[in-house]
Amino acid sequence: MIDLNEAINLVKEWAYRAGKAQKDNYEKKDLKISTKSSKIDLVTEIDDLSEKIILEGIKKEYPDHDILSEESDFKKTDSDYLWIIDPLDGTTNYAQGLPIFAVSIALEFRGEIVLGVVYNPILDEMFSAVEGKGAYLNDEKIKIGNKDKLIESVIATGFAYDRASSENSNIGNLSRILPKVRGIRRMGAAAYDLASVACGRLDGYWEFNLSVWDVAAGILLIREAGGKVIDIEGGENVSVIAGNENIIKLINDEIKSCYR
Repeated sequence: MIDLNEAINLVKEWAYRAGKAQKDNYEKKDLKISTKSSKIDLVTEIDDLSEKIILEGIKKEYPDHDILSEESDFKKTDSDYLWIIDPLDGTTNYAQGLPIFAVSIALEFRGEIVLGVVYNPILDEMFSAVEGKGAYLNDEKIKIGNKDKLIESVIATGFAYDRASSENSNIGNLSRILPKVRGIRRMGAAAYDLASVACGRLDGYWEFNLSVWDVAAGILLIREAGGKVIDIEGGENVSVIAGNENIIKLINDEIKSCYR
């Protein structure tokens, strides 16, 4: 295996450089924006610039590794390593001038996530984790929250781009869970949601029909912070509940009840 202690420092630098490009162009008046699979699924020129910065770093340091990135085509080789990248998670927020977005970079080794970084450039918050080494925010160790009651919890969720046609739009779950918690937040950036759970700012999180690049780095952050992430549906897309074991069970029970 590559030296993960060396790799995490490289990844932080790539995330910082991509984040700087985002910050430098934040609220740009002539930002180039286009749509992808639907009219509400955006991509900006800064998504592409951020991805270019990260890919250049990977290809220079680890030219034989595979790369799965949101804005690029994926070609699998025989490499044991797979970099999973969302260069700008929260593109809609970015395009709107809302300061909640992040760079997300993870590394898999033989199918297991061993390294993850989530960086919010506006707040200058660098979340990082290496398997077995704990999770950190700006080099200070972080820990999952310890709440065990929904009514005392603030949790986050989100809604898929295909919510108009999806069998599970998540609206039913929201209606059921909202009266039973202290608060629900919809921040619009899954990677940052997961990082916020890892450091205890949020007590839990659930969302359906995500892509692996949305959650890969955040999953490791939560695990290394003492929490847990479960996939509640399986299949090609990722549907997750995150938090400590008590909160995960309580959210999962509510979701199951909604569809009985």
